[in-house]
Amino acid sequence: MAGGIVLASYLAKCGVASRRASQEIISSGRVTVNGTVIQELPFRVDPERDEVLVDGQSASQGQSVYLALNKPKGYTCTAADEHAGQLALELLPEKYGRLFSVGRLDRDSEGLILFTNDGAWAQRITHPKYQVEKVYWLRVRGEFEDRDLEVMTDGIEDEGDILQAKEVRMLRNMGDSCELQMTLTQGHKREVRRLIRFCGGRVKELLRVAIGNLELGELDTGEWRELTAAEVAALGSKPANPKQPPAEPNQSSISSPG
Repeated sequence: MAGGIVLASYLAKCGVASRRASQEIISSGRVTVNGTVIQELPFRVDPERDEVLVDGQSASQGQSVYLALNKPKGYTCTAADEHAGQLALELLPEKYGRLFSVGRLDRDSEGLILFTNDGAWAQRITHPKYQVEKVYWLRVRGEFEDRDLEVMTDGIEDEGDILQAKEVRMLRNMGDSCELQMTLTQGHKREVRRLIRFCGGRVKELLRVAIGNLELGELDTGEWRELTAAEVAALGSKPANPKQPPAEPNQSSISSPG
């Protein structure tokens, strides 16, 4: 089919999952188009003519939904985790239909997390090239000095990943523990905790307080709200010249902190 839309992009627009996750869903044989299982990528569909099913359910696109949730500790963001005891999605009303999280917060973390059925919008928030800032408040066990904060902003190599904070601020230093504010523009798995661990500390509490210009504000733990049209537009807008992800740090920045 020369025209139409790429199947993975269509599934993302329908809120099935992000575009990348939709590709995995297709490859696993869970998607049929007009009764035929589709696994080869890329594949194009005509939403006006083709019947697209995921796990036997229609993937037809509905109204876009944008929600903010103050996730409590103990809740898992992805519904794909078969070992999850409590899902963050369970805190949201069923009336909104199928939603997915925009990025993740690990089970032991809390704070601001977004949910949507708009895959393209989610991509503009999570992809490193758009440099959308995520701000975290931390309570950390361990002694931290200015040099440790510099190590995290210079960047480190950990388990094959380049981890780098845009900014780390000391809010309160209590000797054997401290409170920090950390800003990230990329989203490696458990990146905040890994940066702190590299510098010899351990995260005791982690709260995400902002995504871009959207702040957690007075949203209580476990509560959610719809985003305003202005908030949706501001978070999903594309910069004129998207920045590239942070470059690899030099060797001096990945040595053990002194």
